[in-house]
Amino acid sequence: MVDQTAHQLFSYGTLQLPEVQLARFGRLLEGRSDALPGFRLTCVTITDPEVIAASGSDRHPLVVASPQGADAVPGSVFAITDAELAAADDYEVDDYARTEVVLRSGARAWAYLAARPEEGAAR
Repeated sequence: MVDQTAHQLFSYGTLQLPEVQLARFGRLLEGRSDALPGFRLTCVTITDPEVIAASGSDRHPLVVASPQGADAVPGSVFAITDAELAAADDYEVDDYARTEVVLRSGARAWAYLAARPEEGAAR
């Protein structure tokens, strides 16, 4: 059997929720704990009805760069396929931009960060 998991995805928010995983990927993902150093959590209000229905909320976490070097955002890393990465891209609204990051463990992963970091810094 060929391993189809080509990507590592770091989630600190709603992609960790079982109901979102089932709606987006058709399966529950197995993750491992990690953290994104140099960032802090803020929130964004979502207006996309499909995203709100999947997550159950219009308030979603969003990470922005932190001026405090010791800050880190905890989350989970999931091994996902090309199709699942495309489904995650489709789920995330324009407030997020997929970016490659280096996690506390040293692993590289995709993460959805603030698309306009200057806006998140003021929240």
